[in-house]
Amino acid sequence: MASTIDSGVLNGLNAGAASATGAGGLTSGQSDELRNNFMTMLVTQLQNQDPMDPMKNEEMTSQLAQINTVSGIEELNDSLSEITSQIDAGRTLQATALIGQGVMVPGNRVLLSQGDEGEVTTTPIGVELGAPADEVSVTVTNASGEVINTYDLGAMEAGVQSFGWDGKTRDGQVAADGAYQFRIEASQGGEAVSVEALNYAMVNSVTPSTDGDVRLDLGAVYGQVGLNDIKQIL
Repeated sequence: MASTIDSGVLNGLNAGAASATGAGGLTSGQSDELRNNFMTMLVTQLQNQDPMDPMKNEEMTSQLAQINTVSGIEELNDSLSEITSQIDAGRTLQATALIGQGVMVPGNRVLLSQGDEGEVTTTPIGVELGAPADEVSVTVTNASGEVINTYDLGAMEAGVQSFGWDGKTRDGQVAADGAYQFRIEASQGGEAVSVEALNYAMVNSVTPSTDGDVRLDLGAVYGQVGLNDIKQIL
């Protein structure tokens, strides 16, 4: 009889163990079954080996290493699961610090309100530029798409920038209270630069999700966003 376990069988068992690892980990029963299969094959081989050609020490060591591989995979899964849980807990803790904070997230909404004494308050407008721009402009429109005002902001560096709207229309009057939209255009040397508009929102609460992500509740208008959607904290 051959002095080593059939390599195709061993490869099949190892492939099954690796597949289980990638699919979310070996269960205790699966791990025990794989170990038992290895041990059964090894013991059977020892009982039926050719006395004139017994298994060499290095071959025995190789077979035992195969068995230890299964145990190692199970332990690795446990370690990865623990590390993942710690990372998720850390992300949740980090996100809770944002409750009550104003943040800039993808969107194009700006709010305007006037106080009793006529003071005008608007929510910040933000932009994320993919590259430096020598010309940046913002156009504010109402719900009907009518242009309220257009501002030239000049040159800006790449990255996230935020600024304020004074709340005035093109004729210098203060716009009515309410919600408006805006669009941003940017160029460098006459060539368009990639732009993402950002609007202001308040973080109301944090909810861990089943997939390990963290969802931030920004209210009824903006709904929930992921932690990675936060571009700037104000």
